[in-house]
Amino acid sequence: MKIIIINGPNLNLLGKREPEVYGSQTFEAYFEDLQNRFSDCELWYYQSNVEGELINKLHEVGFSYDGIILNAGAYTHTSIGLGDAVKAIETPVVEVHISNIMQREDFRHQSYISPNAKGCIFGFGLLGYDLALESLRS
Repeated sequence: MKIIIINGPNLNLLGKREPEVYGSQTFEAYFEDLQNRFSDCELWYYQSNVEGELINKLHEVGFSYDGIILNAGAYTHTSIGLGDAVKAIETPVVEVHISNIMQREDFRHQSYISPNAKGCIFGFGLLGYDLALESLRS
Protein backbone atom coordinates (compact mmCIF):
# COMPACT_ATOMS: atom_id res chain seq x y z
CA MET A 1 0.00 0.00 0.00
CA LYS A 2 1.44 3.36 -1.08
CA ILE A 3 0.49 6.30 1.17
CA ILE A 4 1.80 9.85 1.26
CA ILE A 5 1.61 12.37 4.07
CA ILE A 6 1.37 15.92 2.76
CA ASN A 7 1.94 18.70 5.27
CA GLY A 8 1.30 22.35 4.61
CA PRO A 9 2.62 25.66 5.91
CA ASN A 10 4.68 25.92 9.08
CA LEU A 11 4.60 22.18 9.76
CA ASN A 12 8.30 22.12 8.89
CA LEU A 13 8.72 23.88 12.25
CA LEU A 14 7.30 21.05 14.36
CA GLY A 15 9.45 20.59 17.44
CA LYS A 16 10.28 24.31 17.47
CA ARG A 17 6.96 26.12 16.93
CA GLU A 18 4.61 26.37 19.91
CA PRO A 19 5.62 23.08 21.56
CA GLU A 20 2.77 23.48 24.06
CA VAL A 21 0.34 23.11 21.11
CA TYR A 22 2.28 20.96 18.62
CA GLY A 23 4.72 19.03 20.81
CA SER A 24 8.51 18.95 20.86
CA GLN A 25 9.19 16.20 18.32
CA THR A 26 10.23 17.04 14.77
CA PHE A 27 8.07 15.59 12.03
CA GLU A 28 11.10 13.94 10.46
CA ALA A 29 11.80 11.96 13.66
CA TYR A 30 8.13 11.08 13.98
CA PHE A 31 7.94 10.01 10.32
CA GLU A 32 10.93 7.68 10.73
CA ASP A 33 9.18 6.04 13.68
CA LEU A 34 5.96 5.82 11.67
CA GLN A 35 7.79 4.06 8.83
CA ASN A 36 9.16 1.51 11.29
CA ARG A 37 5.78 0.86 12.88
CA PHE A 38 3.89 0.66 9.56
CA SER A 39 6.54 -1.27 7.64
CA ASP A 40 3.85 -3.04 5.60
CA CYS A 41 3.09 0.30 3.87
CA GLU A 42 5.22 2.29 1.47
CA LEU A 43 5.15 5.68 3.19
CA TRP A 44 6.18 8.94 1.59
CA TYR A 45 6.33 12.45 3.02
CA TYR A 46 6.06 15.86 1.40
CA GLN A 47 5.93 19.31 3.00
CA SER A 48 5.56 22.75 1.45
CA ASN A 49 4.71 26.22 2.65
CA VAL A 50 3.45 27.10 -0.85
CA GLU A 51 -0.21 26.53 -1.70
CA GLY A 52 0.36 25.85 -5.41
CA GLU A 53 3.03 23.26 -4.66
CA LEU A 54 0.59 21.40 -2.40
CA ILE A 55 -2.02 21.42 -5.18
CA ASN A 56 0.56 20.18 -7.68
CA LYS A 57 1.54 17.33 -5.34
CA LEU A 58 -2.11 16.31 -4.89
CA HIS A 59 -2.50 16.23 -8.69
CA GLU A 60 0.73 14.22 -9.04
CA VAL A 61 -0.17 11.47 -6.55
CA GLY A 62 -3.96 11.66 -6.59
CA PHE A 63 -4.45 8.97 -9.22
CA SER A 64 -1.64 6.54 -8.39
CA TYR A 65 -1.32 6.32 -4.58
CA ASP A 66 -3.60 4.28 -2.32
CA GLY A 67 -4.08 7.04 0.23
CA ILE A 68 -3.20 10.60 1.13
CA ILE A 69 -2.98 12.06 4.63
CA LEU A 70 -3.28 15.82 4.32
CA ASN A 71 -2.55 18.39 6.99
CA ALA A 72 -3.00 21.58 5.00
CA GLY A 73 -2.29 23.75 8.05
CA ALA A 74 -3.77 27.23 7.76
CA TYR A 75 -4.62 26.63 4.09
CA THR A 76 -7.38 24.33 5.36
CA HIS A 77 -9.39 27.40 6.28
CA THR A 78 -8.57 29.61 3.30
CA SER A 79 -7.83 27.57 0.18
CA ILE A 80 -10.73 26.79 -2.10
CA GLY A 81 -8.05 25.60 -4.54
CA LEU A 82 -6.87 22.85 -2.17
CA GLY A 83 -10.46 21.80 -1.53
CA ASP A 84 -11.07 21.62 -5.27
CA ALA A 85 -7.87 19.59 -5.76
CA VAL A 86 -8.98 17.03 -3.16
CA LYS A 87 -12.36 16.81 -4.90
CA ALA A 88 -10.75 16.36 -8.33
CA ILE A 89 -8.53 13.37 -7.50
CA GLU A 90 -9.43 9.68 -7.05
CA THR A 91 -7.14 8.75 -4.15
CA PRO A 92 -8.90 8.94 -0.76
CA VAL A 93 -7.74 11.78 1.47
CA VAL A 94 -7.84 11.85 5.26
CA GLU A 95 -7.61 15.36 6.71
CA VAL A 96 -5.46 15.60 9.86
CA HIS A 97 -4.77 18.42 12.29
CA ILE A 98 -2.48 18.09 15.29
CA SER A 99 -4.43 20.55 17.43
CA ASN A 100 -8.16 20.55 18.09
CA ILE A 101 -9.16 23.17 15.55
CA MET A 102 -12.61 23.50 17.15
CA GLN A 103 -11.01 24.79 20.36
CA ARG A 104 -9.11 27.47 18.46
CA GLU A 105 -10.07 30.73 16.74
CA ASP A 106 -13.45 30.80 14.99
CA PHE A 107 -11.92 31.08 11.51
CA ARG A 108 -10.26 27.68 12.05
CA HIS A 109 -13.67 25.99 12.36
CA GLN A 110 -14.12 26.23 8.56
CA SER A 111 -12.43 23.62 6.35
CA TYR A 112 -12.41 23.61 2.56
CA ILE A 113 -10.85 20.12 2.70
CA SER A 114 -13.40 18.29 4.89
CA PRO A 115 -16.34 18.14 2.43
CA ASN A 116 -14.19 16.14 0.00
CA ALA A 117 -12.17 14.05 2.48
CA LYS A 118 -12.76 10.42 3.42
CA GLY A 119 -12.59 11.56 7.04
CA CYS A 120 -11.13 14.11 9.42
CA ILE A 121 -8.99 13.65 12.52
CA PHE A 122 -8.02 16.51 14.79
CA GLY A 123 -6.93 17.14 18.34
CA PHE A 124 -4.88 13.99 18.99
CA GLY A 125 -1.43 15.41 18.34
CA LEU A 126 0.84 13.39 16.07
CA LEU A 127 -1.22 10.30 16.90
CA GLY A 128 -3.70 11.67 14.35
CA TYR A 129 -1.38 10.52 11.58
CA ASP A 130 -1.36 6.97 13.04
CA LEU A 131 -5.15 7.01 13.14
CA ALA A 132 -5.32 8.24 9.55
CA LEU A 133 -2.98 5.46 8.44
CA GLU A 134 -5.11 2.87 10.20
CA SER A 135 -8.23 4.21 8.48
CA LEU A 136 -6.59 4.02 5.05
CA ARG A 137 -5.34 0.47 5.68
CA SER A 138 -8.80 -0.84 6.54
